[in-house]
Amino acid sequence: MNNNKLSSEHIHNEDYDADYQIVPADWKSMINTASRKTEKLDGLWNFAIDIYDSGIRNKFFEEITKDDLGRDIPVDFNFDEWEKVKVPSNWNMVKKEYLYYEGTTWYTRKFTFYKGSPDERVFLKIGAANYECRIWLNKKLIARHIGGYTPFFVEITDFLEKENRILIMVNNTRVKNGVPALNTDWFNYGGIYRSIELIRVPKDYIKDFYIYLIPNSNFNRIHVSVEIDGEKTDDCNLIIPELGLEKDIKIDPITKKGEIEFEAFPILWSPENPKLYQVQLKYKNDKINEEIGFREIKTLGTKILLNGKEIFLKGVSEHEESIINGRAVSEEEIIENLKLVKELNGNYFRLAHYPHSEKESRLADKLGILLWEEIPVYWAIDFSNEEAYENAYNQLSELIIRDRNRASVIIWSVGNETPNTDERLNFMCKLAKRCKELDSSRLVSAACLVNIEELKIDDKLTQFLDIIGINEYYGWYDRDFNKLKLIFNNSNPKKPVIISEMGGDALAGHHGTVDELFTEECQENIYIRQFEIIDKIDYIKGVSPWILFDFRTPRRLNQFQRGFNLKGLLAIDKKYRKKAFYIVQQYYMNK
Repeated sequence: MNNNKLSSEHIHNEDYDADYQIVPADWKSMINTASRKTEKLDGLWNFAIDIYDSGIRNKFFEEITKDDLGRDIPVDFNFDEWEKVKVPSNWNMVKKEYLYYEGTTWYTRKFTFYKGSPDERVFLKIGAANYECRIWLNKKLIARHIGGYTPFFVEITDFLEKENRILIMVNNTRVKNGVPALNTDWFNYGGIYRSIELIRVPKDYIKDFYIYLIPNSNFNRIHVSVEIDGEKTDDCNLIIPELGLEKDIKIDPITKKGEIEFEAFPILWSPENPKLYQVQLKYKNDKINEEIGFREIKTLGTKILLNGKEIFLKGVSEHEESIINGRAVSEEEIIENLKLVKELNGNYFRLAHYPHSEKESRLADKLGILLWEEIPVYWAIDFSNEEAYENAYNQLSELIIRDRNRASVIIWSVGNETPNTDERLNFMCKLAKRCKELDSSRLVSAACLVNIEELKIDDKLTQFLDIIGINEYYGWYDRDFNKLKLIFNNSNPKKPVIISEMGGDALAGHHGTVDELFTEECQENIYIRQFEIIDKIDYIKGVSPWILFDFRTPRRLNQFQRGFNLKGLLAIDKKYRKKAFYIVQQYYMNK
């Protein structure tokens, strides 16, 4: 049907979107991409803002420019004349006019594809696109994904031609049943902000593998599980050259999965010695090479044990953001942030409040920094909504499958500052159980709130957690430090507690007394007083102050904030260190 033809499916019909709500890609599409042959589609793409959803209403993706008699007809698009933007990026950072835009956008480009072997299969990977994403390849709708922080994959082998046009719709509109939902305390960046890649694999290939040091095995037993995608099955070969190990893994012809356990004596990965081993898997004509660290993380009473030794997590929280690139942070910026943790004398980084770039966990593996990774189950999620739960379940699954081979990742967090209700308990305890289904080798946590009426740690969710995260802002939102002392003295958690957030705002360079809000002296005093109290509590086994550097948030509108949360230990440029930075640095040096 031409787009100027009237019918029951007229372009003004409010159900214009129904035909394009295909089943979203989910965690089952995930592929291990380590050492794969890839071709990036990053670079300049044509781009358009589409506030009225004209692209869907008018079916731009059909590229109809002539009527049935071959005559030109007026259309509202010209892909190749749209403005050009860089991918990956956030559109909010492209132009000042786009900074606060929320809605539909379109990205498109052409690319040439040269076919390899006859049996080759090709997948498209989108590293992240916020929030809903749909993809057309050569006029065919091939994929849809919901969730703005995790990767997804779609096989495109049968859709590729030599010359191709890819058209991607991205919409960052906040929705009530979304994860996150309508109200957050961070900036809603939109766009394709991680890389787009073509991945070539053989007809039969290694879809995924998972390798870890088995907990409570005296540090000398390794588990490996493998999943194959293909028709006929064969053995999968595992080699760890430095350990002198070579094993064959039997693959079940029905499930296409296999697993093995064996004795090994690796040097254990730790922040002091982030030892990584080359691990090779071979299956028919497919091969994967990965760098893997082996370590054990567990709890014993109120202790956290890394490789059998008690550890205190000396950390800081971080948003994935840069004043220049928004959420499309570069590798250099990630390294800069990890080195700032080291400068603080830290060993731990809390990646809030959503999955960060997979580059970060790989770099943390090399630099020896422990990570808390989180999904955006944040504040007022619609906990009674099944669609919201399935969304959270999928984001959690995609994150864990992506990062469960990273030694640096020791904690999966299922949410932040959520209400202590039965609906929320049912929602989040199922997520905690899902963590253990996919990965039994790590700890599960969530950032909880204290009971401010009874002044104690009292959250029903904690029974399902290995570590209790507590967000508290005594000295800032409530200035009575005596309440904090009472909370800790009134509590007997019988599990390790991490102060997952604490702190206060300070405008960089703004000075005054300790009682003047938004001064560096006020923020500095909060940290001094907090550490004096925390240091006396045996069950507190870690701290991740809020936050490493200032960040954008449209909720913060007073004369100091002007659209930024100022709780950073550094200014948003990460050059200026506030006075509190040095308090944290000194505390960690002595801890």
